[in-house]
Amino acid sequence: MLTEQRDADVVKKVHLPEGEDIFIALIEHKSAVDYNVIMQILRYMVYIWEDYENQQDKLSAGISKTKGFKYPPVLPIVYYEGREEWTADRELSERIVLNEVFKDYIPNFRYYLIQLKEHDKEELIGKKDELSFVMLINKLKDAEEFKSLELPEEYLSDLFIDSSDDVLKAIAKVIAVVLRKQNIPEDDVQDMVDRIRRRQPMGLWDDWKGFDYQEAVRTGETKGETNKLIKLICKKIQKGKLPDQIAEELDEDDADYIKEIYNIAIKHAPAYDIQEIYEELSKKDALVKS
Repeated sequence: MLTEQRDADVVKKVHLPEGEDIFIALIEHKSAVDYNVIMQILRYMVYIWEDYENQQDKLSAGISKTKGFKYPPVLPIVYYEGREEWTADRELSERIVLNEVFKDYIPNFRYYLIQLKEHDKEELIGKKDELSFVMLINKLKDAEEFKSLELPEEYLSDLFIDSSDDVLKAIAKVIAVVLRKQNIPEDDVQDMVDRIRRRQPMGLWDDWKGFDYQEAVRTGETKGETNKLIKLICKKIQKGKLPDQIAEELDEDDADYIKEIYNIAIKHAPAYDIQEIYEELSKKDALVKS
C-alpha cells in the first residue's frame, strides 16, 4: 500500500464483500509498552491517506480536490505480546495537553488493542483458524513451553487442510523464528518448515517432546548447523549478494536472521572467519535473551 519505506508492521487494503468500498487495516506489533505508539500510528495514517490520494489522482487527475472525493477509513490495531499489562493511552487526545479546552480542534481516534496475554490456550484453540495458531505459538516464551504445548489432532488437521499456501508460508516463518530462539538445529528447523508447507501436521509436536535442547547445545549440534549457515551466507556476500537475495536463494523465510548474520559477517571481510562470526552472533543472541 505504501509507496515509500515505512516502519509500520502491516498495512493491508481490505475489500468489502459488496461494492467497491475498502478500508485499510494498519497493524502495529509491540513486545513492550510503547507510550508514544498513538503518535506513531497517527503518522502512518497520514502516510496512508497521502498515498491513497496520489494513487487516485494518477487514475483521474485532480479527483482528490473534488467535493465528492472520500478517503478510506483506517482501522489501527496494536498487537501486543508482552506479559506486562498494556498501560499506554488508547486515544490521541489523551496524549495532548489541555485536550478538554481544545477538544474541538484536536483530531482524535482510538486504536484497537489485541493483548495476547488476555487470550488463553483453550480460547485460541476454539477459534480453529490460522490467526489463533500464530497467537498460540507467539505465546511460547521458552523451550519447555514449546515442548509442553498440546494441540488437538483435529485442530491441526483442519488448519493445514483449509489454509492457503500463502498462509502456510507465513505460519512456517513464525515456527522457524520460535525454533531458532530455542537453539534448535537448523536441519530440524527446516524439517519442521517443510512438513508445514507439505500440509503434514500429523505428529507435528511429538518429535520435540523428547528433544533435549541443552544437550543439543552442549554437543555442538546447534553450533555446527549455525556455522553451515554462516559459511553459505559468507559465500553469497563474496558474490555481492544482499540479505534479501541471500534469503531467497537459500529458501530461507527468516530474513531478519539472515540480515543479522549478514551485518556481522561483513564486518569480518575479507577473511570471513566463521568462528569469529559465530562467537559475535552468539554474544548478540545472549544479550537479546537476557
